[in-house]
Amino acid sequence: MDKKALEYEITVLEETLKQKQPNMSAIKDYLAKHSAWSAKVEELNKVTQDRDDARDEHDSLRKKRLSEFMAGFLIITNKLKEMYQMITLGGDAELELVDTLDPFSEGIVFSVRPPKKSWKHISNLSGGEKTLSSLALVFALHHYKPSPLYVMDEIDAALDFKNVSIVAHYIKERTRNAQFIIISLRNNMFELGDQLIGIYKTHNATKSVSLNPQNLCVS
Repeated sequence: MDKKALEYEITVLEETLKQKQPNMSAIKDYLAKHSAWSAKVEELNKVTQDRDDARDEHDSLRKKRLSEFMAGFLIITNKLKEMYQMITLGGDAELELVDTLDPFSEGIVFSVRPPKKSWKHISNLSGGEKTLSSLALVFALHHYKPSPLYVMDEIDAALDFKNVSIVAHYIKERTRNAQFIIISLRNNMFELGDQLIGIYKTHNATKSVSLNPQNLCVS
């Protein structure tokens, strides 16, 4: 073969090889970018896991809230029926969820049926009927989760003698695990109190007197 031709071919091949040599700095750039990408993927996976954990906890709390609410709602509803029947001597009361699928979205309807009358929404009741309905609900709530103190202002104002006596005796006998402060002008209510505090005005000044009914005697 021609020596010059071989030298020329070798030169061409060397130039071609130089042009085909890899850029080593590109590999370093790739490794750096891949490392940054891996860190971002790991961060994304952690954030996604945290989100999923938070969502699972949220769903669990929602289910627990619903379960506990429905359990308490059933107890209170049944006790409300019992309390209202006891107070009114034969009536009926009902708590109903407006939206049974999502009880927290629309609220609760409170309906009662006074003795010898039809079912009514509580807003359509007379003053005395509203008082009895409200007291029945308070007593049902107290049965479910007692409160240590109640303050009631003239709850007997719209009640007749019979209903005042029923409510007074219930408070006296059935709620010994709570303290009731009741403002009343009805003697068959305050005569059952453990302590009486009277407020009166004399010489343009307001004064009070405290009495223990157990220490009083009728001469």
